[in-house]
Amino acid sequence: MTILKTDKITMRFGGITAVSKLDMKIDKNEIIGLIGPNGAGKTTCFNMITGVYVPTEGRIFFEDKDITGIKTHEITKLGIARTFQNIRLFKELSVLDNVLIANHMRLDSNLFSAVIKTPDYRKKEKKIKEKSISLLKDVGLEEVMHEKSSSLPYGKQRRLEIARALATDPKLLILDEPAAGMNPQESMELMEFIRKIRDKFNLTILMIEHHMQVVMGVCERIYVLDYGIMIAEGTPVEIQNNPKVIEAYLGVE
Repeated sequence: MTILKTDKITMRFGGITAVSKLDMKIDKNEIIGLIGPNGAGKTTCFNMITGVYVPTEGRIFFEDKDITGIKTHEITKLGIARTFQNIRLFKELSVLDNVLIANHMRLDSNLFSAVIKTPDYRKKEKKIKEKSISLLKDVGLEEVMHEKSSSLPYGKQRRLEIARALATDPKLLILDEPAAGMNPQESMELMEFIRKIRDKFNLTILMIEHHMQVVMGVCERIYVLDYGIMIAEGTPVEIQNNPKVIEAYLGVE
């Protein structure tokens, strides 16, 4: 079953074409990599899928629904969540509070019930807290749930950001350079972690990553962008041996 499809999406900024006629198809439960040199258009692609940018041309389909031009918060409610290259936590809040805030997106209550704390609202808040604690347990952060998020080591901050994305109940999780800033041991643990959350939460995962060991170790298929154009698609072995990919990364004599 296809969960995400892009149909010749193009993004222009003035006279500059950042992404050109990109066709991409992702099936349910796949772990897909999107790679390419700096400036290839990877983040622009993510921004189109998540509603930050409206494509200049082309359409985007999520579970066969045309989501082109839909606002970011509406796309999140449909089931697409993302993390960012630069970690965006509420640094002065606790680990638990960071996840609670994300969970409140699914809290179906009005302002009146929230202000006076009706029994129904308190019941829903209790369920959200239980869900948040369970999520932190799943990502290995239960023991630090009451610590300030800014006090966590870098690798744990990454896990917290992913837990916050998981709190929105996504079907498609988009990770923007999850291994950035990690040491080799943390990167190895990240690969196992990505597989674990894919299986446990029945997710499809699309990730940008410059760390080739992570990409080749965890992704089942890989798309390669260069100057906004798709130059290759295939398995990790096929991508490693593709002359166009080698040229894009290493150049030619």
